[in-house]
Formats: sequence, structure tokens, C-alpha cells
Amino acid sequence: MVNVVSGASKTGKSAVIPIIDYCLASGKCSIPVGTIREACSWFGIVIETIEGQKLLARREPGDARSTGDMFMLEGKTVDVPLQAPDKNTTSDFVKKSLDRLAGLSQLGLAPEGDVARVSFRDLTAFTFQPQYIVANPMVLYFNADTTEHREKLKSIYPYVLGAVTPEMLAARWEIDRLTRELRRKEAALNSTRSAVRAWQNETQAWLRTSIELGLLPPDTIIPSEWEAVVDMLRRVTGANTRQSFASLGSIAPSLDELEVLRSEETRVAAELGERRQRLNEVQRLLGSSESYGSAIRIQRDRLDIAGWMRERVSESDDPIAMVGAGAEKLAALNEALVSVDVQLRTQPALSDTFDRERLRLRTELEEATSRLANVRQRIVLLEQQSEQVRQETYRHDRVERFIGRLEQALTTFERSDEGSEQADEVRALQERLSALRAIYSDSQVTRKLANALRQVENYAASIIPDLDAEWPNAPIAVVVPDLTIKVIQPEREDYLWEIGSGANWLAYHVAVTLALQRFFLDQPHHPVPGFVIYDQPSQVYFPRGFEVGNGPGPTGRSRDEDIAAVRSVFKAMGNEVVRAKGRLQLIVLDHAGSDVWGDLQGVSLAHEWRGDDKLVPKEWITPETPVDNV
Repeated sequence: MVNVVSGASKTGKSAVIPIIDYCLASGKCSIPVGTIREACSWFGIVIETIEGQKLLARREPGDARSTGDMFMLEGKTVDVPLQAPDKNTTSDFVKKSLDRLAGLSQLGLAPEGDVARVSFRDLTAFTFQPQYIVANPMVLYFNADTTEHREKLKSIYPYVLGAVTPEMLAARWEIDRLTRELRRKEAALNSTRSAVRAWQNETQAWLRTSIELGLLPPDTIIPSEWEAVVDMLRRVTGANTRQSFASLGSIAPSLDELEVLRSEETRVAAELGERRQRLNEVQRLLGSSESYGSAIRIQRDRLDIAGWMRERVSESDDPIAMVGAGAEKLAALNEALVSVDVQLRTQPALSDTFDRERLRLRTELEEATSRLANVRQRIVLLEQQSEQVRQETYRHDRVERFIGRLEQALTTFERSDEGSEQADEVRALQERLSALRAIYSDSQVTRKLANALRQVENYAASIIPDLDAEWPNAPIAVVVPDLTIKVIQPEREDYLWEIGSGANWLAYHVAVTLALQRFFLDQPHHPVPGFVIYDQPSQVYFPRGFEVGNGPGPTGRSRDEDIAAVRSVFKAMGNEVVRAKGRLQLIVLDHAGSDVWGDLQGVSLAHEWRGDDKLVPKEWITPETPVDNV
């Protein structure tokens, strides 16, 4: 139905849209300050969804810009609580729930740039027509008077009109990802193919080299067909390189002798190392022996006084030496001296023995050094004299390197071949992109958007003749880049802001919003909710209240003419509601009473706010509550 809330000024009509917007999780609270904010601690609405009824309530923010504290009650039907609820959810959760109920895609509108995804909050542009919008020549949509919302609304317009669907958005994101992957794989494939093309120019030379190296028979005929060349090169990589050396038998004696000399070199070098190690050990032993002899001689020199004292005692019978144990001590010192003398007599014999061993080892070391030098000289001479050995050794290395390069080149060729795995991956990506481009393409979006706009324009053109427009039969064009409309006349096209008269502005606002709702209802599961709220559409005819005066109004027309114009607006709304068969709700907040819009199909009175009946009940108002802004 068209639910009319009729009332006098300062009864709270203009607060209804801000309250509903706030309960739908808006970013800020636009509810007027004064009596409404002072008398109410929570604001709530009940909405009908495919899941049943939902009560969405939000706490009054106080001095803050807004609050995220919300209360949500769900069920087939809900009972509105009589007491202030307690918070059980947040505005962010409610936004996500509304996005889910609307079936909105979670993807952004474009993979590139900063274009955000469509949210339920963006859709309110098509559901609210506040008092400052409903007949505004400069602004056609709710919140489109700010740059941020204008730019966002322009970007989501194709999505809202069905020119871009969630499936198409998913395809667009996948196209962007696959395109980047395809570029990378194509670059790698092109690089490989470039290398192959350069290699193809050298294949004849590669075959001739294979013949020269004995990898192919000398009478091999080089083919001209590319496939035959590749097959022949593949046979080359499978050749036995050992059997490719035709002259290997003739140089076997030289190679055998060289091998014997290498073994002899190793053996002599090991013997030389052993002799050198033993000589070093003997040298260390001799050094230790000499140190030991020096220490013994020092002891002997210190004990030599014992012999002198014994001679003196024996000659003179010195009584001092005979006192106590003097004689025994002299005897002990003399024995120690004799022991040291024995050690000194044996030390030279030990040194002589090690000296002989040292000389023998030194001789053997010199002989081993001479033999090693001789063997190495013979190896050098053999290598210098056997040029064939050197060449065959180099040739073997060359053949191995040649076959390695050839195998790598053939692998690169196979990767670049039309049937290769890399080429198959590129073709698979191209086929996948072709399938996705059948779902999404810029030209397709442009075409679908133009068709949708044409349909909306045709719907609006069928509604305008029932309204008080100056050019009822002139078609209109919805201009998305400017978020406005143009009136198409034979001689010119005029934007909404170029047309005079509030009656014209109101007519086109009502016609376009109703046409959009008709279009939305034609689309299955469209995300825009099926309601529109108009705040005081009659203000262009009754700017100071419709009750006062019966003569000509400010428009220069009679009261009856103004009432007829307002009635035509309600009639057009009622016709759209009836056409929608219960899927559309229109709420009109207006001064006009039932004497203006009464007895119209689809139009009914919801509330009458006059006298003490207002949005905020009188009993809610305390003596401290200000009443000047009710």
C-alpha cells in the first residue's frame, strides 16, 4: 500500500526517514536533536524479509556522532518489546546481515583501482526521498549531494540495473587473474620460441658438427625438412659417444703407458710423504736427546764437588767430615755422580745411532724425490710427444658438451612445440578466458546498461502523463554520469536543473523513483528493497500548509488545481503499488489529509499526527524535555 502519515508541522514527520536510515546501520545519526533525541533512548523498525520479520533497534548515541550498539530480534513474526532493549549485536553485523539478505556480491566492482563492493547501504539512494531531495532540481537520489556518495552511486549504477550481476563480477575478477597468468605464460612461451627460432637457423651446422665428431656416419645426407632434421638430432643425442671414437684403438698403448705413469706417480708420491714423515720424527728425537745430554752434564758438574771432598777427607782425616753422618752423605753424593757419568757415557752412543738413521732416511728421501721428478718428466714428455692423445681427450670433452647443448635445445623446442605442455597451458587459459568473456565483457555491460536505462525511461514516460509535468509527453533520458535526467524535446534536451517550476522537479523525481522500483521488481531477487519513502511531496503546492486559505496559492493557481496536482501524485503512487501486487510499499509523510488523497486505489492512512498525536507520545515527554523541535 501507499501508507500515508498525515500531520501538521513539527509532529516528527521529517524524522521518520533519518530514524529508518539510522536503524538500517547508517554511518551517522541524522535524527533531529531536541524532543525526539531527548525522549527516546532507542529507535527501532520492523522489516519484512524472506526469512521472516526482523526488529532492528539502535541506541540513541547521545553526544556521539553514532553508536554501534544495536538490538536485533528475528522470527516469523516479532513482538516489539515495551521496554528499552539491551544490546545484542552491532551495526557492522547488521550491515553484513542486510548485505546477505540482499544477495550482494562480496567482490569489488573492479579488480583494479579502489572501487569498493556494493553494500546494502548504497542501495538506500533509491529508497529515500527526504524533504530536501523530493523536489530538488540538482539532486535526484538520496545522499547524492556529497561527492563521496555521488561517485560511489555512479560506479554501482550498472550493478543496480542488472548490467553487472554477481556472476559477471566473479567472471571479471577471474578474467583479471587469468589474464595476468596468461601474459606470464605467453611471455615465457614466446621467449622459448624465440630461442628455438634462433636455434633452427643453426640446425644444419649442428648436423655437420655431429658428422665431424663421429656421432653420425660420414655419408649422412642432411635433410631439408624440419621434422626430419629434428628426428636426426634426436638420434644424435642417443648415440654412444665411446663408440664414436674411431681412432681410439690406435692410441691405446700411449693411453696405457700414461695410465701406468700416473699410477707410479701416485705410489712414489706416497712413499716420499712417508719418508719425509719419518725423517721429521728422527729429527725431533735427536733434538730431545741433545737436550737430555745437556741436562745430565749440568748435574754432573754440580755433583763433581763430591769427589773433591772425598779426596780431601781420605787424605787428611778431617774430623769435621767425620762428625755425624757426614761420611755417609759424601758416599751418597759420590754414587749419584757415578750414575750421572754412566748416563753421559751412554748418551753419545744413542745420538750416533739416530744420526745414522737420519742419514739413511735423508738418502731415501732424496732418491724418492728423484724418482717422482723422473716420473713426472716422463708424463710431460709423453703428453707433449702424443699430440693425438691430447686431441682425443679434448675431442671427448667437446663431444660431451656438444651433446649436452643439443639435448637442452631439443628440450626447449619440445616445450615450444604446438603440442607441448606449455603451449597446452596457454591454449587452456585462452579457452577459459573466452568462456569467461562470454559471461562478462565491457561491451556487454554497456549494452545491458543501455537496455536497462531505456526500459526505466519507458516506465517513467508512462508515469509522467499522470503527473503535473509541463511536458507530459516528452521522453526523458536517465544520465548516469551526472546522476540526473534530461527531458528530450524536438528542438533541445534539457537537464533537470535547467527546467523551472517545483511541480516539474517533483513530477520527474516521483516518475523516476517509481520507474526504478518497477524495473527492480521485474528482476528476480533484486537487491534494492521494495519500498520508497517520500517526505512532503506536496510542499511545492502547499509550502505553508494546505489548511490555510481557499484562494490562489503562491503558484498562481487555485487551491482546487493544486489539490488536483497533489492528488495526481498520490494516484500515480497508488497505481504502482497496485501493479506491484503486494511487493512494493510506499510511505508518504505529508501535510495533506484524506480530503486530498482519499478514495484512491492503493492509498491508505497509516497515522494522523495532529494535536497531541505526534511521533513521540505526549506521555514520553517530561517537563525537562525541550518541545521546540518536535
